[in-house]
Amino acid sequence: MVGAVNSDSLVVTGANGRIGQSLLRAAGGRARALVRSERAASALAGSGAEVRVLDLRDLDQLARAAHGCAAWIHLVGILKETRAARYVDAHERTSERVAHAAERAGVRRVVCLSILGADAGSPNACLASKGRADAILLGGRVPASVLRVPMVLGPGEIAAFALRGQASAPLAFLVRGGATREQPIDTRDVVAALRLAAADASDARLALDLAGPESLTHRELVARAARTLGMRGPRIVPVPAALAFALAALLERLPEPPLTRAMLGVLEHDDQIDPRPAAQRLGLTLTPLAETLAHTFGPEKQAA
Repeated sequence: MVGAVNSDSLVVTGANGRIGQSLLRAAGGRARALVRSERAASALAGSGAEVRVLDLRDLDQLARAAHGCAAWIHLVGILKETRAARYVDAHERTSERVAHAAERAGVRRVVCLSILGADAGSPNACLASKGRADAILLGGRVPASVLRVPMVLGPGEIAAFALRGQASAPLAFLVRGGATREQPIDTRDVVAALRLAAADASDARLALDLAGPESLTHRELVARAARTLGMRGPRIVPVPAALAFALAALLERLPEPPLTRAMLGVLEHDDQIDPRPAAQRLGLTLTPLAETLAHTFGPEKQAA
């Protein structure tokens, strides 16, 4: 287990996402959320956190805003690159600023949420960018922990909406018939892992691959979700991978493409790891997939 210390205040970037909001609620008012707009700030109303609106590109503002916080949790990242949102800006450049601002503010640990498969040498542009961003934080002067996770499931998560749609449709068009291996992790486990990593008082620099306890094909995951929803499940229509990537290439010509080749590559990445070393290092007990699906899609979630 990491060297735990007394709970202390957190500074969080990217807090207006679902995981960030859950993290702020779990922190019980001992968190400071840094956002770039009033609209983002309004999404955090009632979270109990101190919310500050500032220019996240301004190193001085970042350092001042983080002053007095013990740990920095960095959740900023994008899966889909557009003309207005580039991987290098969302990943590498934000990580550089966080690393320098954390040092200037006296923060003792930086924790970053990354993607399973992130690697600077990856042929996938998103995974390569995240890999470079992870390396920037791990090489900074402030000790860092990088948690690389796969699909996150929980009420309101984007992946949960997509999975619900596939499970409840009469037909589900799945790339390669849903042969991709998934290892979804419960959003509650991700929040717990972030908090445990932030409480590490050691000088260790950690890159941890964390996932749920069960790996299965996407086709099997759709069937499991359908059963949880009380449905028969869809008829699976296989889509050749070459056709899916060709379609993504065409969509990339749009100003706001709904799908890109890099995004599709991340979604089609096979996730099959042993999560026990990372969970043990953090002191985390992973939630079984059946419990995660019930929490995400159970009867009380139908109106969500």
